[in-house]
Amino acid sequence: MPALFTAFLPLLPLMLAVFAGFFPSGMALPVVPRYVHDTLGLGTFFVGLVMGSQYVSSILFGRRLAGSTVDGRGPKLAMRLGLLGISVVGGGYFASLAVVEQPAAAVTLLIAARLVTGVAEGFIITSALAWGIARLGAAHSGKVIGWVGMALFAAYGVGAPVGSWVHERFGFAGVAAAAVLVPVVPLALVTLMAGTAPSGLKRPPFLHVLGLIKLPGLALTLGSFGYASINAFIVLLFVGKGWGGAALAFSALGAGFIVARLLVGHWPDRHGGAIVGAGFAALQAVGQLLIWLAPGPVLACIGAALTGAGYALLFQGFGVEAVRRTPPESRGAAMGGYVVFQDISMGLSGPLGGWLALQAGVDSVYLAGAIASAGSVALALWMRRRPVAA
Repeated sequence: MPALFTAFLPLLPLMLAVFAGFFPSGMALPVVPRYVHDTLGLGTFFVGLVMGSQYVSSILFGRRLAGSTVDGRGPKLAMRLGLLGISVVGGGYFASLAVVEQPAAAVTLLIAARLVTGVAEGFIITSALAWGIARLGAAHSGKVIGWVGMALFAAYGVGAPVGSWVHERFGFAGVAAAAVLVPVVPLALVTLMAGTAPSGLKRPPFLHVLGLIKLPGLALTLGSFGYASINAFIVLLFVGKGWGGAALAFSALGAGFIVARLLVGHWPDRHGGAIVGAGFAALQAVGQLLIWLAPGPVLACIGAALTGAGYALLFQGFGVEAVRRTPPESRGAAMGGYVVFQDISMGLSGPLGGWLALQAGVDSVYLAGAIASAGSVALALWMRRRPVAA
């Protein structure tokens, strides 16, 4: 653990910016599905469509634009644009509320806001990762991914119950107001920070970078399905089973993530990203099976915690592999491209999970998550046999 903590203070300003930038999204996690399902009166397919729509913009152009901005103009500008984008999302939530009596118009505006979310979050996380690696060096990329990821999941874990509390007292408008206002403070903090100059070297095309990181990226795609399923469907699972405290599942997910990072977050730098990713993808599969089989909310929350712990190190481990396979002048593109593979999973898991929930029940989504995690293990083991990208 001391090896991980050596990176804490140098990364603290970036962690604070990431926490505040993702906190409004954490607040929205338990609230937006209920807003779509209960207030607008739409079904599980639309819940999945809304929750997954942000990843469409990320996949099509968000991550690529974030990576090129970081590499070409520096991570400071990219971070500021991302934080401003989160405030725009809050405006979109307000616009949806203005036409709440017209569900088609309201959900269209909500989807538009989620599309902006995908771009804004891409700018925030890509700039934080590339900025941190530039500060500490590629040899410490696992620590950078570890701490930045903890800030992100802390934002989700704390934001979810806060979002439920705000929603109960102020309605969806309270969550919209938080999205507008919370990014203001980190935006001021980032403005005062010293930026990192972009590399003057010629950068390879983005698609070439994607080719370099395809193996860790595909492993991340499969490994992200379980995490995405909790984000999109755990509220509906709890409601359908008649359980209370769905927000606690988000907190358990975040807590598992953070505890794993604190205890063994230095393992990918020390032991190698592929082998660590394989082991923790297997742990995530166990967590997904527990949610699938859970007779009550306690076991489901334990499954969420194991999913968080598994996802913490599989994301970090495969991220180390992605950094190792790319040149320094393309680190922004590598981080943006790596997360594209996550976005593919997030974008598909919403509508596919919604369809699966309609066919076989919401709990079946988590059996699918366990199977996908097993596929991630297989790819990680194959990666060990092919340490150099083809």
